[in-house]
Order: sequence, then structure tokens, then C-alpha cells
Amino acid sequence: MERQSRTAAMEVEAASKTTFRIPVDSDNKATEFWLFSFVRPHMSAFHLSWFSFFCCFVSTFAAPPLLPLIRDTLGLTAKDIGNAGIASVSGAVFARVAMGTACDLVGPRLSSAAIILLTTPAVYCSAIITGPSSFLLVRFFTGFSLASFVSTQFWMSSMFSPPKVGLANGVAGGWGNLGGGAVQLLMPLVFEAVKKIGSTPFTAWRVAFFIPGVMQTFSAIAVLAFGQDMPDGNYRKLHKAGDMHKDSFANVLRHAVTNYRAWILALTYGYCFGVELAVDNIVAQYFYDRFNVNLHTAGLIAASFGMANIISRPGGGLLSDWLSERFGMRGRLWGLWIVQTIGGILCVVLGVVDYSFAASVAVMMLFSFFVQAACGLSFGIVPFVSRRSLGLISGMTGGGGNVGAVLTQVIFFRGGKYKTETGILYMGLMIIACTLPITLIYFPQWGGMFVGPKPGATAEEYYNQEWTEQERQKGYNASTARFAENSVREGGRKSASASQSRHTVPVDASPANV
Repeated sequence: MERQSRTAAMEVEAASKTTFRIPVDSDNKATEFWLFSFVRPHMSAFHLSWFSFFCCFVSTFAAPPLLPLIRDTLGLTAKDIGNAGIASVSGAVFARVAMGTACDLVGPRLSSAAIILLTTPAVYCSAIITGPSSFLLVRFFTGFSLASFVSTQFWMSSMFSPPKVGLANGVAGGWGNLGGGAVQLLMPLVFEAVKKIGSTPFTAWRVAFFIPGVMQTFSAIAVLAFGQDMPDGNYRKLHKAGDMHKDSFANVLRHAVTNYRAWILALTYGYCFGVELAVDNIVAQYFYDRFNVNLHTAGLIAASFGMANIISRPGGGLLSDWLSERFGMRGRLWGLWIVQTIGGILCVVLGVVDYSFAASVAVMMLFSFFVQAACGLSFGIVPFVSRRSLGLISGMTGGGGNVGAVLTQVIFFRGGKYKTETGILYMGLMIIACTLPITLIYFPQWGGMFVGPKPGATAEEYYNQEWTEQERQKGYNASTARFAENSVREGGRKSASASQSRHTVPVDASPANV
């Protein structure tokens, strides 16, 4: 009778389960990644998330490619430019943390669209700035839009299964970051096009800012119109139907800030993504001033740094998933430490070879690949730190990236205290030092870089610590339990094989043969 009742329950669950065109696991997360498909809801969420983040990156870094013109028009000093660069990435520190909390409570769709629409007016106002103060303010408020990165990573972690989450996060984040490179080409081209129509340089660079503004507006509307929070529906619908627990801010915050792994990843992310943001702000002006190249050439060089994201960050995510398949979570951790440390070494070399234009460009390209791949590897680990506070921990990690960018620019690239090439060298040393704490990350069920897993520890026990006994009895942790079941590969090949053998029923022992 008990076996019949379990079978009947499984049949009812199977009958009520939504069908998808893409293969899914027991939690309806996609087990395959169809890059060029728009099938709903998984792949449409992917394309909406990376494109909206791409547009925000374009808006935030629309000014640096035109900085020599803006500088001459507004009479900006080196200190003014440095302060504005810091402002462009500092606002997103708290915005990213807030975005993570919003994703946990109301979902990535509304959270993403809200931050994009709220920051769009600042993009348009870039066309009417008149001095250093207004230049700093528009860069500050436009930079808030970079918080959409958190909703991008949260969305992908909600749509894709553990074996594919590194790749999905890597491609979505990488293609979004691509905006930092694309804008280095886009803005000079728009400026030249407007000037050819008959505008003066004074007017042309102002008109150019309308392009990123329109792009950002369109992306927010698309997210609202075509996006979906989870494979089974939007948060509001799932909460109303009782299919999803509506959590409290206090619980989400408590489980995030008390998990030391989140703080370590926030620190290390500050010296991969944070460095990328800092370089986006200085690279065009560095080559323009140091090697006396023209504005177009400086833009092309700067664009190549950001454009590397088309393969580097996705490559990092793919490498993280591949290492997980072979070595589990320990492979993901080792991969992040090695790749980010190599990035730091290359950054040091970039600061040393300032005597050669060709060598500087070549080393910069290698450096860009490793530092951006480290970003992809980072978010191959983040989804496994917590399930209940996934959004906030994603926000803490992303915010750490902005903190790293702010500290790097304040210490090394503000006010002319150091030559730019000297600042780059010291920045490389900071990367190497701040990557070391990865060695301290340890998961009881999977182990760490130097220590194996705790005997008998399971992923289900690890994630269930975030739920009280009463909450577990009410089934609030159901999705967490399914994630733990689907993340068995993080224990390495032996663990995955053992789990598979436990779930396989031998033919001789099946009910039909008993």
C-alpha cells in the first residue's frame, strides 16, 4: 500500500509538472545550454539578461571614449576625471547589495527592469552637463545600473542546473561586460557621424549620449514584456499559488552575512571584476597619453580589452563546469585561484613593459583574458554558497567587485600620486595578494583546496541549516532539497558515481522480479 501511495503521488506530481522544450532536471532547471535559441523561459531569460546588462555597461562607460573631448569642453582636471571614474563604480556597491535582496524577495525580472528604468534619466542628462560637478553626478547615478549584473547572475542560477550554471553565468556576464568594449568603438563612431551631419564637436559628443539612453530604455521594456522569474512562473504567481515560500528580509540577510564564504568571494571578486572596471576607466586615456596615439586608435585598444569578454568570461564559466565534472567543487576553487593569480602576474608585467607600445598591447590582451575568465570562475562557485540567500550573496560578491574598483582607482589612479604604469604594476600585486583567501573556502560536503570533505557530510544537510525544523516540516526547503540532489557532482567523480549507483535499481531486485 505504501509503495502504491508513493507511486500515485509521483504520478500526480509528473502530471502537474510543466513541460519544457529544453531538457530540465527535477527542479525544472535546464540541463542543456542552447546558445542560439530563444525558447521560453530558460533561453529567453538568458538573452534578456545579458542584453540588458550589456546596455547598462554601454551607458556607464559611454564617457571614457570621449573623455579627451569632454575634458577640453568642460575644463576637467586630472582630479576631476579620477573622481568621476570612482563615482561611476562606487554607487553600484550598495545598489548591487540591494539588488541581490530584491531578487530574493520579488524576483530578478522586476528588480532588473526597475534599476534600469530608474537610472536611464541620468544617461540622457549626460548631454546637458556643464562642469565637473554635473559630470561627476551623471557618472555616479548612471553607474547604479551596473547592479543589473546581480539580477543577471541570479536569473541564470535560477534557470540552469548545477552542471551548467557556470557556463550560463559566464556567458551572460561576459556578453554583458562586452558592453565595456563595444562602447569604446560605438561612441567615437556616433560622435563622428553626428559631426559629419554638421554639428560642432561641442554638440556632437552630447548628442552621442542619446544612443546608450535609448538602448537602456528598450532593454528594460523587453525584460518586463518577455521575461519570467523562474522556470515555473513569476514570483507573484508562485507566491499566490503557494508554490514558493515568501521569505523575509531578516532571514535572507542573516544567512548571507553569517556565511564567511560570501565575504571571501566578495574580496576576490574585487580584484578580478573590480580591476576590469578600473581598467575600463583608464585604458583609453593611458594609451592616448603614454604612446601619443590618436583618439580612434586609443578607442580600438580599449575596446579590445572589453571585447575579450566574448570568449574570456564564458571560457571561465565553461572551465569551472569542466573542472567540477572531473574534480568537483575542489576543482572549481583551484581553477579560480590559478587563473586569477596568473592575471595578477600579467598585470605586473603590463606595468613594467610601458616602454613598448606593441608589448603593452599584447600583454594587455593576455591580462584581459585571465582577469575576465576569473570572473566567470567566481560565479561558477557563488550559486553553491547558499540557496536561501542566493540573491544577496550574488549582490555581496558583485558589490565586492565595485569596492575593488573604487579602492584601486582611489589608491593608484587618482590625483597623479603614481604614474599610470606604476599604478598598474601595484594593482597586479594587489590581485595576487587578494586571491590567496580562496584557499580558506571549505564546504563540509565537498572539501576545499587542500582538505577533503568531512566524512558523512551531505549537501542536503549543508543547505538545510538555513531552514528551521518547522520550516522544513512545512516544505519551505523543497527547492533547496532538489538543488542538493542535483549538485551531487560537486563531490567529484567518485561521489557522483556512488550517488548514481544508489539511485539505480538493479534488475533482479525490481518489484517485477521479487
